[in-house]
Amino acid sequence: MSHVLVTGGAGYIGSHACKALKAAGFTPVTYDNLSTGWQDAVKFGPFEQGDLSDRARLDAVFAKWQPIAVMHFAALSQVGEAMAKPGLYWRNNVEGSLTLIEAAVAAGCLDFVFSSTCATYGEHDNVVLDENTPQEPLNAYGSSKLAVENILRDFEAAFGLRSVIFRYFNVAGGDPDGEVGEFHRPETHLIPVMLEAVDGKRPALTVHGTDYDTPDGTCIRDYVHVCDLVDAHVLGLHWLQEGKGSRVFNLGTGSGFSVREVIQSAGTVTNLPVPCSDGPRRAGDATKLVSGSTRAGEELGWQPKRSTMQHMIADAWHWHKNGHYDG
Repeated sequence: MSHVLVTGGAGYIGSHACKALKAAGFTPVTYDNLSTGWQDAVKFGPFEQGDLSDRARLDAVFAKWQPIAVMHFAALSQVGEAMAKPGLYWRNNVEGSLTLIEAAVAAGCLDFVFSSTCATYGEHDNVVLDENTPQEPLNAYGSSKLAVENILRDFEAAFGLRSVIFRYFNVAGGDPDGEVGEFHRPETHLIPVMLEAVDGKRPALTVHGTDYDTPDGTCIRDYVHVCDLVDAHVLGLHWLQEGKGSRVFNLGTGSGFSVREVIQSAGTVTNLPVPCSDGPRRAGDATKLVSGSTRAGEELGWQPKRSTMQHMIADAWHWHKNGHYDG
Protein backbone atom coordinates (compact mmCIF):
# COMPACT_ATOMS: atom_id res chain seq x y z
CA MET A 1 0.00 0.00 0.00
CA SER A 2 1.12 3.58 -0.65
CA HIS A 3 1.95 5.59 2.44
CA VAL A 4 0.69 9.12 3.06
CA LEU A 5 2.29 11.21 5.80
CA VAL A 6 -0.48 12.87 7.84
CA THR A 7 0.74 15.63 10.13
CA GLY A 8 -1.64 16.24 12.99
CA GLY A 9 -3.14 12.79 12.40
CA ALA A 10 -3.87 12.42 16.11
CA GLY A 11 -6.10 15.49 16.08
CA TYR A 12 -9.75 15.99 15.25
CA ILE A 13 -9.67 16.43 11.48
CA GLY A 14 -6.45 14.50 10.95
CA SER A 15 -7.76 11.33 12.63
CA HIS A 16 -10.86 11.38 10.44
CA ALA A 17 -8.60 11.87 7.40
CA CYS A 18 -6.58 8.81 8.40
CA LYS A 19 -9.76 6.71 8.48
CA ALA A 20 -10.79 8.01 5.05
CA LEU A 21 -7.32 7.35 3.62
CA LYS A 22 -7.33 3.77 4.89
CA ALA A 23 -10.78 3.22 3.37
CA ALA A 24 -9.43 4.55 0.06
CA GLY A 25 -6.57 2.04 0.02
CA PHE A 26 -3.74 4.17 1.42
CA THR A 27 -1.73 3.67 4.60
CA PRO A 28 -1.78 6.85 6.68
CA VAL A 29 1.36 7.49 8.74
CA THR A 30 0.50 9.89 11.56
CA TYR A 31 3.16 12.43 12.53
CA ASP A 32 2.09 14.31 15.66
CA ASN A 33 3.69 15.80 18.77
CA LEU A 34 0.53 15.10 20.81
CA SER A 35 0.39 18.68 22.09
CA THR A 36 -3.27 18.88 21.11
CA GLY A 37 -3.83 15.42 19.62
CA TRP A 38 -4.48 12.06 21.24
CA GLN A 39 -2.56 8.85 20.66
CA ASP A 40 -5.81 6.92 21.17
CA ALA A 41 -7.05 8.56 17.96
CA VAL A 42 -4.31 6.87 15.91
CA LYS A 43 -6.16 3.74 14.81
CA PHE A 44 -5.69 3.44 11.07
CA GLY A 45 -1.95 3.26 10.45
CA PRO A 46 1.51 3.70 11.99
CA PHE A 47 2.31 6.47 14.47
CA GLU A 48 5.48 8.56 14.54
CA GLN A 49 5.77 11.06 17.38
CA GLY A 50 7.66 14.20 16.50
CA ASP A 51 7.53 17.96 16.11
CA LEU A 52 7.42 19.91 12.86
CA SER A 53 10.44 21.90 14.02
CA ASP A 54 12.58 18.74 14.20
CA ARG A 55 14.09 18.43 10.73
CA ALA A 56 16.20 15.38 11.60
CA ARG A 57 13.12 13.54 12.88
CA LEU A 58 11.15 14.48 9.76
CA ASP A 59 13.99 13.31 7.51
CA ALA A 60 14.07 9.96 9.33
CA VAL A 61 10.31 9.50 8.97
CA PHE A 62 10.39 10.34 5.25
CA ALA A 63 13.26 7.88 4.75
CA LYS A 64 11.50 5.12 6.71
CA TRP A 65 8.07 5.31 5.07
CA GLN A 66 8.81 6.93 1.69
CA PRO A 67 5.35 8.52 1.48
CA ILE A 68 3.86 9.37 -1.89
CA ALA A 69 2.29 12.53 -0.47
CA VAL A 70 1.90 14.73 2.60
CA MET A 71 -1.45 15.70 4.10
CA HIS A 72 -0.69 18.60 6.42
CA PHE A 73 -3.16 19.34 9.24
CA ALA A 74 -0.83 20.11 12.17
CA ALA A 75 -1.33 23.71 13.31
CA LEU A 76 -2.50 25.90 16.14
CA SER A 77 -5.97 27.18 15.29
CA GLN A 78 -7.61 29.22 18.07
CA VAL A 79 -8.52 32.79 17.09
CA GLY A 80 -8.41 34.19 20.62
CA GLU A 81 -5.00 32.68 21.29
CA ALA A 82 -3.76 33.90 17.91
CA MET A 83 -4.77 37.45 18.81
CA ALA A 84 -3.00 37.27 22.17
CA LYS A 85 0.09 35.30 21.07
CA PRO A 86 0.79 36.04 17.40
CA GLY A 87 4.45 35.02 17.68
CA LEU A 88 3.42 31.55 18.77
CA TYR A 89 1.30 31.16 15.63
CA TRP A 90 3.95 32.44 13.25
CA ARG A 91 6.58 30.22 14.84
CA ASN A 92 4.49 27.06 14.99
CA ASN A 93 2.34 27.33 11.88
CA VAL A 94 4.78 29.01 9.50
CA GLU A 95 8.23 27.91 10.62
CA GLY A 96 6.98 24.39 11.31
CA SER A 97 5.31 24.13 7.90
CA LEU A 98 8.42 25.49 6.17
CA THR A 99 10.56 22.82 7.82
CA LEU A 100 8.06 20.14 6.75
CA ILE A 101 7.94 21.42 3.17
CA GLU A 102 11.73 21.50 2.94
CA ALA A 103 11.92 17.93 4.26
CA ALA A 104 9.29 16.75 1.76
CA VAL A 105 11.12 18.31 -1.18
CA ALA A 106 14.44 16.85 -0.01
CA ALA A 107 12.81 13.40 0.12
CA GLY A 108 11.32 13.79 -3.36
CA CYS A 109 7.78 13.78 -1.98
CA LEU A 110 6.24 16.42 -4.23
CA ASP A 111 2.47 16.00 -3.71
CA PHE A 112 1.19 18.11 -0.83
CA VAL A 113 -2.39 18.52 0.47
CA PHE A 114 -2.67 21.51 2.78
CA SER A 115 -5.30 22.30 5.37
CA SER A 116 -5.83 26.06 5.07
CA THR A 117 -8.81 28.14 6.20
CA CYS A 118 -11.43 30.67 5.18
CA ALA A 119 -9.83 32.88 7.85
CA THR A 120 -7.33 33.92 5.16
CA TYR A 121 -10.13 35.98 3.59
CA GLY A 122 -10.81 38.12 6.65
CA GLU A 123 -14.11 39.98 6.58
CA HIS A 124 -15.93 41.01 3.42
CA ASP A 125 -19.33 42.45 4.25
CA ASN A 126 -22.26 40.84 2.41
CA VAL A 127 -19.95 38.84 0.14
CA VAL A 128 -20.01 35.08 -0.28
CA LEU A 129 -16.43 33.90 -0.52
CA ASP A 130 -14.91 32.10 -3.48
CA GLU A 131 -11.31 31.20 -4.25
CA ASN A 132 -10.70 34.58 -5.91
CA THR A 133 -11.88 36.71 -3.00
CA PRO A 134 -9.05 38.97 -1.76
CA GLN A 135 -7.23 37.49 1.23
CA GLU A 136 -7.11 39.98 4.11
CA PRO A 137 -6.83 37.96 7.34
CA LEU A 138 -7.87 39.52 10.64
CA ASN A 139 -5.61 37.54 12.95
CA ALA A 140 -2.34 35.60 13.18
CA TYR A 141 -4.12 32.30 12.57
CA GLY A 142 -5.39 33.39 9.14
CA SER A 143 -2.15 35.24 8.40
CA SER A 144 -0.02 32.21 9.21
CA LYS A 145 -2.09 29.94 6.97
CA LEU A 146 -1.87 32.46 4.13
CA ALA A 147 1.90 32.57 4.57
CA VAL A 148 2.09 28.78 4.14
CA GLU A 149 -0.01 29.01 0.97
CA ASN A 150 2.57 31.45 -0.39
CA ILE A 151 5.45 29.19 0.65
CA LEU A 152 3.86 26.32 -1.28
CA ARG A 153 3.65 28.47 -4.42
CA ASP A 154 7.30 29.50 -4.10
CA PHE A 155 8.40 25.88 -3.67
CA GLU A 156 6.38 24.89 -6.71
CA ALA A 157 8.21 27.48 -8.80
CA ALA A 158 11.60 26.39 -7.45
CA PHE A 159 11.23 22.62 -7.02
CA GLY A 160 8.04 21.46 -8.74
CA LEU A 161 6.13 20.84 -5.50
CA ARG A 162 2.44 20.32 -6.36
CA SER A 163 -0.22 21.29 -3.86
CA VAL A 164 -3.93 21.16 -3.30
CA ILE A 165 -4.93 23.85 -0.81
CA PHE A 166 -8.26 23.54 0.97
CA ARG A 167 -9.68 26.68 2.56
CA TYR A 168 -12.46 25.45 4.72
CA PHE A 169 -15.15 26.82 6.87
CA ASN A 170 -16.32 25.65 10.31
CA VAL A 171 -15.84 21.93 10.72
CA ALA A 172 -18.28 19.98 12.87
CA GLY A 173 -19.67 16.53 13.53
CA GLY A 174 -17.85 13.26 13.98
CA ASP A 175 -17.34 9.78 12.65
CA PRO A 176 -20.81 8.15 12.51
CA ASP A 177 -19.19 4.87 13.64
CA GLY A 178 -17.86 6.57 16.76
CA GLU A 179 -14.26 5.41 16.23
CA VAL A 180 -12.88 8.97 16.37
CA GLY A 181 -14.36 12.34 17.21
CA GLU A 182 -13.77 15.90 18.35
CA PHE A 183 -12.02 16.06 21.69
CA HIS A 184 -10.02 19.11 22.75
CA ARG A 185 -8.70 20.11 26.15
CA PRO A 186 -9.66 22.84 26.67
CA GLU A 187 -12.63 22.78 24.33
CA THR A 188 -13.30 26.02 22.45
CA HIS A 189 -15.35 25.04 19.38
CA LEU A 190 -18.99 26.08 19.39
CA ILE A 191 -20.81 22.77 18.94
CA PRO A 192 -18.86 20.64 21.47
CA VAL A 193 -18.89 23.51 24.00
CA MET A 194 -22.63 23.79 23.49
CA LEU A 195 -23.09 20.05 24.01
CA GLU A 196 -21.05 20.19 27.21
CA ALA A 197 -23.49 22.84 28.45
CA VAL A 198 -26.46 20.71 27.41
CA ASP A 199 -24.96 17.75 29.30
CA GLY A 200 -24.24 19.78 32.43
CA LYS A 201 -20.45 19.55 32.04
CA ARG A 202 -20.14 23.34 32.01
CA PRO A 203 -22.52 25.95 33.43
CA ALA A 204 -23.47 27.58 30.13
CA LEU A 205 -22.41 28.40 26.61
CA THR A 206 -21.23 31.99 26.21
CA VAL A 207 -22.47 33.67 23.04
CA HIS A 208 -19.56 35.89 22.02
CA GLY A 209 -21.16 39.01 20.60
CA THR A 210 -24.84 39.74 20.05
CA ASP A 211 -24.55 43.07 18.22
CA TYR A 212 -23.21 41.94 14.84
CA ASP A 213 -24.91 43.14 11.66
CA THR A 214 -26.85 39.90 11.18
CA PRO A 215 -30.57 39.10 11.53
CA ASP A 216 -30.22 37.95 15.15
CA GLY A 217 -27.04 39.82 16.08
CA THR A 218 -24.77 36.78 16.28
CA CYS A 219 -21.98 35.66 13.93
CA ILE A 220 -22.85 33.59 10.89
CA ARG A 221 -20.70 30.67 9.76
CA ASP A 222 -20.76 28.02 7.05
CA TYR A 223 -20.49 24.54 8.60
CA VAL A 224 -19.16 21.40 6.91
CA HIS A 225 -19.22 17.88 8.32
CA VAL A 226 -15.77 16.54 9.13
CA CYS A 227 -16.41 13.34 7.15
CA ASP A 228 -17.36 15.33 4.05
CA LEU A 229 -14.29 17.49 4.58
CA VAL A 230 -11.84 14.59 4.69
CA ASP A 231 -13.51 12.98 1.67
CA ALA A 232 -12.49 16.13 -0.21
CA HIS A 233 -8.91 15.67 0.97
CA VAL A 234 -8.82 12.16 -0.45
CA LEU A 235 -10.17 13.53 -3.73
CA GLY A 236 -7.45 16.19 -3.61
CA LEU A 237 -4.83 13.49 -3.18
CA HIS A 238 -6.19 11.63 -6.21
CA TRP A 239 -6.13 14.92 -8.14
CA LEU A 240 -2.39 15.24 -7.50
CA GLN A 241 -1.66 11.57 -8.10
CA GLU A 242 -3.34 11.87 -11.49
CA GLY A 243 -0.81 14.53 -12.44
CA LYS A 244 -3.14 17.50 -12.32
CA GLY A 245 -1.73 20.88 -11.32
CA SER A 246 -1.80 22.79 -8.06
CA ARG A 247 -5.25 24.08 -7.15
CA VAL A 248 -7.11 25.92 -4.39
CA PHE A 249 -10.57 24.81 -3.26
CA ASN A 250 -13.01 26.27 -0.76
CA LEU A 251 -14.85 23.65 1.28
CA GLY A 252 -18.22 24.85 2.52
CA THR A 253 -21.88 24.27 1.82
CA GLY A 254 -22.88 27.83 0.95
CA SER A 255 -25.36 27.84 3.84
CA GLY A 256 -24.72 30.12 6.80
CA PHE A 257 -26.00 29.52 10.33
CA SER A 258 -25.91 32.07 13.12
CA VAL A 259 -24.81 31.08 16.61
CA ARG A 260 -28.40 31.32 17.80
CA GLU A 261 -29.59 29.09 14.94
CA VAL A 262 -27.01 26.45 15.92
CA ILE A 263 -28.21 26.65 19.52
CA GLN A 264 -31.80 26.16 18.41
CA SER A 265 -30.80 23.13 16.31
CA ALA A 266 -28.96 21.59 19.25
CA GLY A 267 -32.04 21.88 21.40
CA THR A 268 -34.10 20.14 18.71
CA VAL A 269 -31.59 17.30 18.14
CA THR A 270 -30.90 16.58 21.82
CA ASN A 271 -34.41 17.41 23.03
CA LEU A 272 -32.75 19.25 25.92
CA PRO A 273 -32.41 22.94 26.83
CA VAL A 274 -29.16 24.71 25.93
CA PRO A 275 -27.99 26.90 28.83
CA CYS A 276 -26.38 30.02 27.39
CA SER A 277 -25.45 33.56 28.34
CA ASP A 278 -24.50 36.60 26.28
CA GLY A 279 -20.94 37.88 26.33
CA PRO A 280 -18.78 40.45 24.51
CA ARG A 281 -17.35 40.00 21.05
CA ARG A 282 -14.05 38.17 20.68
CA ALA A 283 -11.29 40.10 18.96
CA GLY A 284 -10.54 38.76 15.48
CA ASP A 285 -13.98 37.28 14.78
CA ALA A 286 -15.54 38.13 11.43
CA THR A 287 -19.26 38.86 11.16
CA LYS A 288 -20.07 36.39 8.40
CA LEU A 289 -18.06 33.69 6.62
CA VAL A 290 -19.95 31.72 3.98
CA SER A 291 -18.60 29.92 0.93
CA GLY A 292 -19.92 30.83 -2.49
CA SER A 293 -17.70 28.37 -4.28
CA THR A 294 -18.76 25.47 -6.48
CA ARG A 295 -15.24 24.64 -7.69
CA ALA A 296 -14.73 21.59 -5.46
CA GLY A 297 -17.94 20.05 -6.75
CA GLU A 298 -17.31 20.88 -10.39
CA GLU A 299 -13.64 19.90 -10.54
CA LEU A 300 -13.12 17.32 -7.76
CA GLY A 301 -16.60 15.85 -7.87
CA TRP A 302 -17.01 16.58 -4.16
CA GLN A 303 -20.55 16.20 -2.90
CA PRO A 304 -21.17 16.75 0.84
CA LYS A 305 -23.38 13.99 2.24
CA ARG A 306 -23.66 14.74 5.96
CA SER A 307 -23.28 18.52 6.10
CA THR A 308 -26.71 19.36 7.46
CA MET A 309 -26.87 20.96 10.89
CA GLN A 310 -28.99 18.05 12.13
CA HIS A 311 -26.43 15.44 11.05
CA MET A 312 -23.48 17.42 12.39
CA ILE A 313 -25.00 17.95 15.82
CA ALA A 314 -26.36 14.39 16.02
CA ASP A 315 -22.96 12.87 15.19
CA ALA A 316 -21.21 15.23 17.62
CA TRP A 317 -23.77 14.36 20.32
CA HIS A 318 -23.22 10.64 19.74
CA TRP A 319 -19.48 11.08 20.23
CA HIS A 320 -20.00 13.36 23.23
CA LYS A 321 -22.11 10.71 24.98
CA ASN A 322 -20.08 7.65 23.98
CA GLY A 323 -16.54 8.56 22.92
CA HIS A 324 -13.42 9.81 24.63
CA TYR A 325 -9.64 9.55 24.54
CA ASP A 326 -7.49 8.70 27.53
CA GLY A 327 -4.28 10.10 26.11
